Amino acid sequence: MSVRTQSSEQPAETVHRAGFACFVGRPNAGKSTLTNALVGQKVAITSNRPQTTRHTVRGIVHRPDAQLILVDTPGLHKPRTLLGERLNDIVRTTWAEVDVIGFCLPADQKIGPGDRFIAKELAGIRKTPKIAIVTKTDLVDSKALAEQLIAIDQMSKELGFEWAEIVPVSAVGSQQVDLLADLLVPLLPESPALYPEGDLTDEPEQVMVAELIREAALEGVRDELPHSIAVVVEEMLPREDRPADRPLLDIHANVYIERPSQKGIIIGPKGKRLKEVGIRSRKQIEALLGTPVFLDLHVKVAKDWQRDPKQLRKLGF
Repeated sequence: MSVRTQSSEQPAETVHRAGFACFVGRPNAGKSTLTNALVGQKVAITSNRPQTTRHTVRGIVHRPDAQLILVDTPGLHKPRTLLGERLNDIVRTTWAEVDVIGFCLPADQKIGPGDRFIAKELAGIRKTPKIAIVTKTDLVDSKALAEQLIAIDQMSKELGFEWAEIVPVSAVGSQQVDLLADLLVPLLPESPALYPEGDLTDEPEQVMVAELIREAALEGVRDELPHSIAVVVEEMLPREDRPADRPLLDIHANVYIERPSQKGIIIGPKGKRLKEVGIRSRKQIEALLGTPVFLDLHVKVAKDWQRDPKQLRKLGF
């Protein structure tokens, strides 16, 4: 079993490589946080609730010798709704199209049935190299970490495949994140850069704005409405008649919930919670777009949207 730590020597390479890597793992394994740490900016939304990521967010890591495009998939899980099935389909399609797969397993949680379910699926993908990434190492001591590394190595042997690498990382503590990039790069094909220098993601801005609003909307209501919130940005338009040095972007967005009874939870007493959602997400959106924003939020009911194909399409799934 080869476990990599920062002191490992890297082979000198002069060729330029570019390609796609995706992080998989059960919900809440630290995939989005890791994507953000590698890219160095917030491109994937993070939350301590499972099932936060619904879009394939690509984060782009630019290096002199390589361009690593990270595809962040929803967590693979046993689906209970039509939305769940669609999310799983997205994951499998992504796996078939990338150059390397990183399987994220949290250091502070024993390997469970969910992890084995994913590892079994990975065992069936023969050609693509697979790296085991042990996340959240800042939460455990060295003995617990060693036990987790051995268990992960053992799991692949039982399923008849081998990890290209096993890497412990802490995205929050920035430990070994650069090393992870060093290990992913040699597994990419030789290629010129696929995206312009400076691009950090190819997600349309409207999708990213919607995700930031949804993250803020989840903030106080995670326990009550973990999956019932969807956000659609209806329009983003520069305000007319503004001087060039004082631009303003008008954003109109709808926050959808599944039942009328949930409306009060999102809006809060006297609209206080919705106002906080607006303030929190506006700051993030302005940082993302680099321009002042006027944000207009409305809460609407889309009855049982997670189970309704027509509503799912309307909400972008």
